Amino acid sequence: MFRIERDVLAEAVAWTARSLPARPSVPVLAGMRLEVTEQQQLKLSGFDYEVSAEVTLELQTGEAGVVLVSGKLLAEITRALPAQPVDFVVDGAKAVVTCGSARFTLLTMPVEDYPSLPAMPPAAGRVGSDVFASAVGQVAVAAGRDDTLPMLTGVRMEIEGDTVTLAATDRYRLAVRELKWQPGQPDFAAIAMIPGKTLADTAKALGTTGAEVEIALSSAGGTGEGMIGFSSAGRRTTTRLLDPEFPKYRSLLPTEFSARADLSTGPFVEAVKRVALVAERNTPVRLAFKSGEVVLEAGSGDEAQAVEALPVDYEGEDMNIAFNHQFLLEGLGAIDSDVARLQMTTSTKPAILTGGKPVDDGAATDYRYLIMPIRLSG
Repeated sequence: MFRIERDVLAEAVAWTARSLPARPSVPVLAGMRLEVTEQQQLKLSGFDYEVSAEVTLELQTGEAGVVLVSGKLLAEITRALPAQPVDFVVDGAKAVVTCGSARFTLLTMPVEDYPSLPAMPPAAGRVGSDVFASAVGQVAVAAGRDDTLPMLTGVRMEIEGDTVTLAATDRYRLAVRELKWQPGQPDFAAIAMIPGKTLADTAKALGTTGAEVEIALSSAGGTGEGMIGFSSAGRRTTTRLLDPEFPKYRSLLPTEFSARADLSTGPFVEAVKRVALVAERNTPVRLAFKSGEVVLEAGSGDEAQAVEALPVDYEGEDMNIAFNHQFLLEGLGAIDSDVARLQMTTSTKPAILTGGKPVDDGAATDYRYLIMPIRLSG
């Protein structure tokens, strides 16, 4: 059916296999469809009725045909093959994969039972794959993981002209990132709620292509029936949109603060990790800020305890504030800056974490991570 280099095939199979369901509702959805076209292209695709993925590769030699095999098994086989050309041949109800002296025989699945992949929605615009991957990664950390609250498991994408705003919240923190893109039409505007995990996986996978990502969007009729598609360098994926309901998050972002702390991100992260070793899963890490120093503490009373002090560039009255250490670490991991800036109002009101900027720079940052403090007893 076709011959191809092992590395090219393994990468394409691994990328397509990402979208395959772990527990398919019907056996055929565990399959990966391989099609050699008359134009000597190999198309690998997977679909679970929610998310579709397809990779198109150019072939030197190939014979037109379609076959469906276990996607997970094919991914494991191609990953383990030696670095030699791979021959893939269909023989009746079996597919034979040969590479060097290694030979695997796979059972085929009924290709006629496999659902057709959805068509790509209309193209809306383009953005650099690295910028897109970075922005999605920063926001997706705050998306909820509780499927009983589906509107909090998504990332909200708001498009207004050449600006894209991404936002996600799980009620305890909120991440917002603005980025520039190239819309197909200068006055393009849209709102989409994209499943957070799917978007994060897609952006990460497309971020390695080095090319631009084309975003394609079909209008949701207000019922979550819309679809969004992403394509880059011969790879395309689509996913159904969630219901567009989302909290009015802009009103949650404080605009005035009574205190500001700038810390070196790396040492701050390491100190939080060390102090958190004694913190139970839901007990906070406490931060006591004063001019020039912050003291981190966790544990209390009869439990193990940890204390560590760090230098800080601090402006404001002395303040004691406490955070869920995991949420704090995820925010620090997302800001992408050597300096972490924490802006606070009181010990019980939301704080904003951003990448630090010079003190006299009043410009709005393109990434903001809001984190709710934990009330300290007594």
